Amino acid sequence: MTLLADRVVLVSGGTQGVGAGVARAAVREGAQVVITGRRAERGEKAAADIGAVFVQADVADVASAQASVAATVERFGRIDCLVNSAGLVDRGTLLDTTPELFDRHIAINLRGPFFLMQAAVADMRRRGAPGTIVNIISSSELGGQPYLAPYVAAKAGLAGLTRNAAHAHRFDRIRINGLDIGWTETEGEAEIQRTAHGAPEDWAQRAAARLPMGKLGQVDEIADFVVFLLSDRSGVVTGSVIDWDQNVFGGLD
Repeated sequence: MTLLADRVVLVSGGTQGVGAGVARAAVREGAQVVITGRRAERGEKAAADIGAVFVQADVADVASAQASVAATVERFGRIDCLVNSAGLVDRGTLLDTTPELFDRHIAINLRGPFFLMQAAVADMRRRGAPGTIVNIISSSELGGQPYLAPYVAAKAGLAGLTRNAAHAHRFDRIRINGLDIGWTETEGEAEIQRTAHGAPEDWAQRAAARLPMGKLGQVDEIADFVVFLLSDRSGVVTGSVIDWDQNVFGGLD
């Protein structure tokens, strides 16, 4: 099947991790895909590998982020779908987070998605066309670990923004949903496990052994779910922030 046939999809942070997985899945399902990232060499290679278009952009810079939407519209005439997957997971507690680190989390994990959505929705409304947006959030927005204080603050804001924007634009037929993803096996997670937590090379296997399903979240599985939410197969669903995790929040042993 081609769930996204003839759709134009922009994926922020689409050069690695969950974003790259979503981009691959969207191409497979028939979409014209644009991916963004800060590093040109990595981005060009990632785009070439999957048959996408790369636009160099930094979501922390509003002008740069919104220019990626403009570039997508210029290339394909429109934007049908947006996936906000670029993110920052640098560690910080309530007591040791600096204003600079806090501001960077807000810039990448909240402000960037806000203004990407603004630009995408503006194009959809200008054309009077429906559209879909999926925000990659985090189950940590529900409370999270003590060492993720600024991350949690930003991601909780993104969850609220998802609901607010979905409500505001439901009569424009623009559906906006979010995924609260749990612990996921990515190259970025491997790097931060090593650098921030001193984890051994087999950290993923050790972590998986402690989890209910015997594995960490997998990028391709998340990507398939994102494609479903972007597609007409997800029906009228909007304003939902879905727990995509193997822990049941509020459940106690």
